[in-house]
Amino acid sequence: MTAVPTERRTVERGTVLEARGLTRRFGGLVAVNDVSFDVREGEIFGLIGPNGAGKTTLFNLMTGLTPPSSGTLTYRGQRVTGLAPHRIAALGMSRTFQNIRLFRALSALENVKLAQHVRTGAGLWAGVFGTARAEERRVEDHAWALLDLVGLADRAGELAANFSYGDQRRLEIARALATEPRVLLLDEPAAGMNTAEKGQLTAFIREMRDRFDLTVLVIEHHVPLVMDLCDRVAVLNFGQLIAVGDPTNVQRDPKVIEAYLGGE
Repeated sequence: MTAVPTERRTVERGTVLEARGLTRRFGGLVAVNDVSFDVREGEIFGLIGPNGAGKTTLFNLMTGLTPPSSGTLTYRGQRVTGLAPHRIAALGMSRTFQNIRLFRALSALENVKLAQHVRTGAGLWAGVFGTARAEERRVEDHAWALLDLVGLADRAGELAANFSYGDQRRLEIARALATEPRVLLLDEPAAGMNTAEKGQLTAFIREMRDRFDLTVLVIEHHVPLVMDLCDRVAVLNFGQLIAVGDPTNVQRDPKVIEAYLGGE
């Protein structure tokens, strides 16, 4: 990944996501409890909390993998609550997963090409008039460019199953970018990385945000990375939102110190 240091953004832009009262119950367990927050266009928004706090469940609610028990999510003024994951992806929201979900029997290039199906429109008439070939070339060129961006172009033909954990993480990011998102949700992107790799990841996420004009949401357990990377941070504890704000103020919040950091 290319390390390109950039300054944290200070200019506020319009709201791109609005969560209002999002709640998810699994029987008697309330995994996400009446969570409301806004995400501004172009910012890097962090989501932290102890294990079991509901972070990944919240991502699942936002991307259509799990329907909410109640509450709404609005994306660019359009209510997307209850939409299927592929429809949400087509609108411009894409994600990675805590547990990597690559097609392990396919090559890196094939994984990235396949992810572009939500943006391709070739059908019967495209095949008749030969435009499907042009679109296929565009898809392949775009896949090569994204693999180059994440530093995997020289391994494009290798099976995803043969990649190290860190390289699989990078391939998953390339695959998410292949859907041409406006909002990118990263679920523990630094998992398994050493200190140097985490520093490179911070610079890389900022570079992606700026190059593709993205809004980025990040779930991450490594608190120093989140506090350095994110413009604003939200904290969940037992499914409830206990703090939202800039990293400095969130770190000083007594409820965050008690719940997440274990006391003073």
